[in-house]
Amino acid sequence: MPLISLTTEINSTLEICFDLSRSIDLHKISTTGSKETAIAGITSGLIGFNETVTWQAIHFGIQQQLTSKITAFERPFYFCDEQIKGPFKSIRHEHLFEESNGNVLMKDHFLYESPFGIAGKVFNTLVLTKYLTRLLKKRNAIIKYYATSGKWKELVH
Repeated sequence: MPLISLTTEINSTLEICFDLSRSIDLHKISTTGSKETAIAGITSGLIGFNETVTWQAIHFGIQQQLTSKITAFERPFYFCDEQIKGPFKSIRHEHLFEESNGNVLMKDHFLYESPFGIAGKVFNTLVLTKYLTRLLKKRNAIIKYYATSGKWKELVH
């Protein structure tokens, strides 16, 4: 299974970064290119432990739906969301937050498994890992912008 690991350093607080990372509204902002919208479960605000959200989006020209659930939650240090229904065989996205030299290190561990056996593995290698990494980096850049600009107040109450 491919694993995407990213670390983003942010000059903010653990609480702000943690809450922005679980903001449904920020996620919508970060995925305008794929027209992601929350259509069921928690559809705005902050998602919490044992809550679900169903996303509808267009990826690779195909409309898709994915439902994820927050399966672990330790504010403001860690949460995990996992696909419970969707196009992947599995997705597990761990979000970790720690302080370092007055900044926050926001770490993502995104583990996924594509369907379709060997064809899925080839697609991962040629296309999907780069595509998903780009989406995660864009999301993290937007979290960083909101956390450091004061715009976080628009999304986290």
